[in-house]
Amino acid sequence: MAPAPSAALVLPSGIALEALLSDLRRLSWGAADILLAYGRGEQPPYGFPRALSVDEGGEGPVSAADLAVNRWLLDGLGQAFPEAQWTLLSEETAKEQLTAGEPLAGDWLWILDPLDGTKDFLQGTGEYAVHLALAHRGVPVLGVVLLPEMEQLWLGITEALAGEPGQAWCENRAGARTPVRFSGRRALAELVLVASRNHRDARLEQLLAALELGDTKAIGSVGGKVATILRGETDLYISLSGKSAPKDWDMAAPHAVLAAAGGAFSHADGRPLTYNSGDIRQAGCLLASHGPAHSELCERAAAAMASIDPGFVV
Repeated sequence: MAPAPSAALVLPSGIALEALLSDLRRLSWGAADILLAYGRGEQPPYGFPRALSVDEGGEGPVSAADLAVNRWLLDGLGQAFPEAQWTLLSEETAKEQLTAGEPLAGDWLWILDPLDGTKDFLQGTGEYAVHLALAHRGVPVLGVVLLPEMEQLWLGITEALAGEPGQAWCENRAGARTPVRFSGRRALAELVLVASRNHRDARLEQLLAALELGDTKAIGSVGGKVATILRGETDLYISLSGKSAPKDWDMAAPHAVLAAAGGAFSHADGRPLTYNSGDIRQAGCLLASHGPAHSELCERAAAAMASIDPGFVV
């Protein structure tokens, strides 16, 4: 006899899941249009100003795009759900909203990154993303990862919110769905790593050598990296913090989508990632994978880091 499905979390009063998803689609594709326009040097839609170069007294296309998408998402969620009992946090508002050591109040929190992969946006690689995650008591339960240049909108609803096995899928602008397609690779020597172009140090190179993985693929944003796992092109991503660390808004949405798809995202010692803890840094050795080899990856990574950097908290 199959176990009964677990009870789903109840969204804040007045919020229906399908209506929420509909608005997230609208806001996401609007954000794509804004970013694509700025990236091409065109006049952006929805009344946002064109980007001024530094020579013209502006801050350039990245700042203009970042701020425009931030306003589009915050205003859009606020107007669509004016009475919703949740808090909105974005990378752009964090300095104003957060006090070190103090989580934001309330059970429900949106964690937004209007432009993840700013270097890639500036360099024209197309490997940037928009992240939206809804967390309940520090656990992301709904995630949206938008890849504007690829016209891919990844959505994930975790088991906690669905009340049944999690659901994750990709949509195009027309709403046509593509399922998650994890690879069939299982042995560590076969696994394909997705890594950053811009955030690598000697410790990471030593860790990768110790894991003895297969190929490596370089992709910009965290959302873009996790999407390669969801498409089956790669199998794992490793974040190893050094002088700096990724933040809540870098990880929450990709984490939610990957978890909803049945993958895994954790510290190398198996601890789950938590959000809105009073510390926005996601520090340590973090592993995201398609799942089957996750425990072995964690064990080997933790053992390797104990030798590579004794005392480092994974």
